[in-house]
Amino acid sequence: MNRTITLRQRLRYSFDNTMSKGTPALVAWLGLATIGLVVAFSLLVMAAQLGPVGDDGSRPGFWRQLFTTLVHTFDSSAFGSDPGGWPFVLTMIAVTIGGIFILSALIGVISAGFDARLQELRKGRSFVIESGHTLILGWSEAVFTILSELAIAKASESRPVVVVMADRDKVEMEDAIRTKVGDTGKTRVVCRSGVRVDLADLDIVNPRQARSIIVLGESEPEPDADVIKTVLALTQNPDRRVEPYHIVAEIQDPANLEAARIVGGDETTLLDKSQTIARLLVQASRQSGISVVYTDLFDFAGDEIYFREDPVLRGRTFGEARLTYEDCTVIGVRSASGSRLNPPADAVIGDGDQVIALAGDDSTLAVAAPMVATVDSGAFAADGVLREQPQRVLILGWNGRSANVIRELDQYLQPGSRVMVVADHPGAGEDIARRCNALRNVTLEFRQGNTTDRATLDGLDVPSFDSVIVMCYSDTLDAQRADARTLVTLLHLRDIATRGGTVFSIVSEMLDDRNRQLAQVTKVDDVIVSEKVISLIAAQISENPDLAGVLGDILDADGSEIYLRPASHYLRLGVPVTFATIVAAAGRRGETALGFRTGAEARDSGRNYGVTLNPPKSRSFTPAESDRVVVLAEN
Repeated sequence: MNRTITLRQRLRYSFDNTMSKGTPALVAWLGLATIGLVVAFSLLVMAAQLGPVGDDGSRPGFWRQLFTTLVHTFDSSAFGSDPGGWPFVLTMIAVTIGGIFILSALIGVISAGFDARLQELRKGRSFVIESGHTLILGWSEAVFTILSELAIAKASESRPVVVVMADRDKVEMEDAIRTKVGDTGKTRVVCRSGVRVDLADLDIVNPRQARSIIVLGESEPEPDADVIKTVLALTQNPDRRVEPYHIVAEIQDPANLEAARIVGGDETTLLDKSQTIARLLVQASRQSGISVVYTDLFDFAGDEIYFREDPVLRGRTFGEARLTYEDCTVIGVRSASGSRLNPPADAVIGDGDQVIALAGDDSTLAVAAPMVATVDSGAFAADGVLREQPQRVLILGWNGRSANVIRELDQYLQPGSRVMVVADHPGAGEDIARRCNALRNVTLEFRQGNTTDRATLDGLDVPSFDSVIVMCYSDTLDAQRADARTLVTLLHLRDIATRGGTVFSIVSEMLDDRNRQLAQVTKVDDVIVSEKVISLIAAQISENPDLAGVLGDILDADGSEIYLRPASHYLRLGVPVTFATIVAAAGRRGETALGFRTGAEARDSGRNYGVTLNPPKSRSFTPAESDRVVVLAEN
């Protein structure tokens, strides 16, 4: 049986529908109420002949009375000067009281609407009208490093903009950026709140007109799944742009790389966070100070890697190109077939080929001056071969990246090397058995133990190891607690080394860059801050996608990597030489010199721990026993 709907119900329903439209509807209803009040009382005054009588004996007309009533509605003092009698004055007082109620309601509605609008703006839900901006999707500690680097990289642009969107409060994000990043110079940072896998929210930050997009892995139970879904939302959006996107996305678990590649295709550069950190830790454990070199290469503060096609070099060899520029260091060649670092000295630079070089900025490389220095071949050291011996490596602690560290060590160490892992992580033993069962060069041993316990460390005979790698318990603890455990372990290790008068390399992983400075108190050889390193690489590739292959080659165990080798291997000690001579000496051995490290300044943070990259070819350098030459070499 159908229910009979009354007229009153229909009117109420229509009224509810209009009221649901928000502040404009409320103002409209109050306006109608005001009109109704003014018209009703004007008609009452006219009908009852309550209006004041003029000098000519007539009363005001309708329109005059309508205006008088309107004035009384909004002005509570108007009736004090009314010339009419008490009936008219009382009527106008009633009008005024009604007007007070309406005006109060109007002020309240407008105030509430204004407050609601402010809250809406605070939520960061307005559309971003920008083009050519860098878009960061997600929120983690990496945001602050990326913004700092982009501010430096975009300093020469006219109106640079970086847009950040995350499922966080807009004001909180802006406050955190002001606190941890500070002044971003010419770069304007715009924050928006939204769920990055939601197409409607994603549309707010205008990805179709973004120059580049960085997708961060957030601290969630499955961060990779969220990253892959975000890339999918970008690339498969029905309203996406025709031109390919330039997306940089970080992946925590290497097992998810293939799925991410399928989703991202050629539009996405994937950063394997676990593998990258593992490679840095291994290289740092084998040569002290290399983390400083990588930081110099990856950030925008010093010299960066650029590409240039120079007609002067066409038809010349790579060996000649290394000694062509005064203030730029040529490290490789990029051709149609791809980029190659440290190619053979007799490799010819052909038409369309670009040199890969270290330079202060791209404008410096574009107008690079020719080399003015001379090469002193008499300062070359006698030919010799550096032979590595099997090593013993101690790994303290365990997380998801530790197995990658062991596999990387297996690629670098000589046969017969030994690796001992000590950790109280509940799944470390099973993880080793599952992921480290095909090692070729190292023998692996695992012990269960508390790595912050001094008795446990004393029982390991730590000084007998060539190097120690301290891993964070990032899988089971938050960043601050994990770093705190790492710091305790480092303090014990340094005390063991000091009391025993022994020397062994100590490399540590840190999660928070602020704790890196605390770690320096322990005189650790190198500290790798995982979030910071990935952030630097992401910022570099977002600005120049061609760098993805070059940076990958530098970190890969195959091909040429960065080494810090004794200066005595290349030069006669105590003899002043130019950097051009160092470049030529390294070239004789099939290597490319990037700079040098002064051993006397290795602990001086004010002098970049002694590391100098891309010095002028004419710069003088007197090699000492503790000095190192930074080179790209095959092995």
